[in-house]
Amino acid sequence: MNAATASPSVGKRDRPVGAAFDPVFRVLCFTAATLLLSALGGIVASLLIGGWPALQKFGLNFFLSSEWNPVTDIYGGAGPIVGTLITAVLSLLMALPVAFGCAVFLVEFCPPIMRRPIGIAIELLAGVPSIVYGMWGLFVFAPLFSTYVELPLITWAPPGSIWEKLFQGIPNGAGILSASVILSVMILPYIAATLRELFLTVPAKVRESAYGVGCTTMEVVWSVTLPYVRRSAIGAVMLGLGRALGETMAVTFIIGNSHAFPKGLFDGGSTIASTIANEFAEATSDMHSAALIALGFVLFVITFAVLAIARALLGAPKHG
Repeated sequence: MNAATASPSVGKRDRPVGAAFDPVFRVLCFTAATLLLSALGGIVASLLIGGWPALQKFGLNFFLSSEWNPVTDIYGGAGPIVGTLITAVLSLLMALPVAFGCAVFLVEFCPPIMRRPIGIAIELLAGVPSIVYGMWGLFVFAPLFSTYVELPLITWAPPGSIWEKLFQGIPNGAGILSASVILSVMILPYIAATLRELFLTVPAKVRESAYGVGCTTMEVVWSVTLPYVRRSAIGAVMLGLGRALGETMAVTFIIGNSHAFPKGLFDGGSTIASTIANEFAEATSDMHSAALIALGFVLFVITFAVLAIARALLGAPKHG
């Protein structure tokens, strides 16, 4: 009798408490994703529509010419575009070795009692507002850079040599190289913190096995750690590059704000973000505003491409 009464309940499963809310939750998540994509599409459409008059009038010259003359309503964005790419690449080249060294030190060499304070200090460096970096660069870094770097190098460069061309510019501390140095300080904590977290994902047994067969720390880092996280590490570097491409205020303070092509590392220049920040409030003609919006569209495309590549690399499998 007990078996007969118990048999109908065999295999029966109570309905989960939250099952009734599951369809609503799914709709809410779908709505959130749709709103995000709609906002992204709206931004792209707005930039393209707003910048279309300039793109239509100047065509390829907008990307190939550096002439930027609000008086005659002639605009070429090649100078800011090239300045954006140069400063971003230079800052990445300067920040990457330091960020890599910080990450390796924290994982391999740093005493356990110091790892957390140093790690927090690196992360706090990423939270400093960009305008603070810009003011520090203009009032503190630029005079020192002019006195101890630019002037000695310009004086040393042999006439007619490649070094003379490379170090062209006015030695006032403001220029392409100065802006790149400030940018490198800004993106360094992002790359260092990400690389540190990636290095910590390497299984301890893998690293200990390498040490067990007699590998040095450098051999473990180059032969074990880096190959294990190589794709994700490239993604972290690309994220730092994306951060450098879109920086505005710090670069505006110290780059010199010249629309011409930079002739040397010490020459003044501009980026897309600094050009928009400097001129958008003073754009009196419709074509001037359209040219600035078109530059914003170009910056969006460049940054989106870099971040898309980074996301693809971060999502790729670690092996194979």
